[in-house]
Amino acid sequence: MVGQSPAMCRLFELIRRFAPVDAPVLITGETGTGKELAARALHDRSNARDGRFVAINCAALPAGLIASELFGYEKGAFTGATARRIGLVEMAAGGSLFLDEIGDLPMDLQGHLLRFLQEGQIFRLGGREPVSVRTRVIAATHVDLRRAIGEGRFREDLFYRLNVLQLEMPPLRERDGDIELLAMVVLRAAARDLGLAVDGFSAGAMAALCRHDWPGNVRELVSTVRRAAVMASGRTIGEADLALPAAREARHRRATTGSHGMVDPEAVRAALARCGQNRARAARELGIARITLYRALQRMAATGHTEETSDEP
Repeated sequence: MVGQSPAMCRLFELIRRFAPVDAPVLITGETGTGKELAARALHDRSNARDGRFVAINCAALPAGLIASELFGYEKGAFTGATARRIGLVEMAAGGSLFLDEIGDLPMDLQGHLLRFLQEGQIFRLGGREPVSVRTRVIAATHVDLRRAIGEGRFREDLFYRLNVLQLEMPPLRERDGDIELLAMVVLRAAARDLGLAVDGFSAGAMAALCRHDWPGNVRELVSTVRRAAVMASGRTIGEADLALPAAREARHRRATTGSHGMVDPEAVRAALARCGQNRARAARELGIARITLYRALQRMAATGHTEETSDEP
């Protein structure tokens, strides 16, 4: 984690305070702000640092396999279960369990997770005896969980179990002075990894980096700088190499997204229309993650109807 802005200094201080405390931590913030990096920093400074750091993306787990992936299963629990399998939660025993995108965990699995947090025990699928698991639990989300509770998509009791200690990751646009620092760190790494002889930015390029709103935050900055390093014709990255949108367009694109990834339905419809109903291209144009667009479409479908769309890149 790199930064020297007041926002990051406050974050670093909270990480130092929270790390040795054996209590759940909830990390919130926009997509691309470095929530997993913060979770790893907590683990590396915790009493569980000698154990495993097991990261689980709750949004990426196949719906029909979530229970078995998280909690494991016993031999004969279902067709094809020819041997006992240890789940990801049990693998984190003695270490840290990082539950990324916790807001996407199905309601029925939320109950199982709540019981684990309360009792420190799990049941493997097909098992009759509880298994005790002691692990540091760190969860992360870019979803407004209080809103999700009001909409019936997240359990209130689970929220309070997870939200004992909270870290809010600052968006890049609020990290005064960090863009220049981050850009140089990323450029040095890109030059080393890709074998390039690029070692700096022109004044215009750096000014463009500082003007941009960075809806994708640090993840977008890394992608932009690495691509520009490849495109640069000399040792210095120019403004044209960055291929950033105009400042007015960047501000307009940022205005389409709320403080918790809530996207304006009209902006979604307009982007889909411009992109021929292709969701992947529309998400890129809006400057949001594809899963954020999916959630916006689900909310729109609940209140009206949407046109048929495509996932093709």
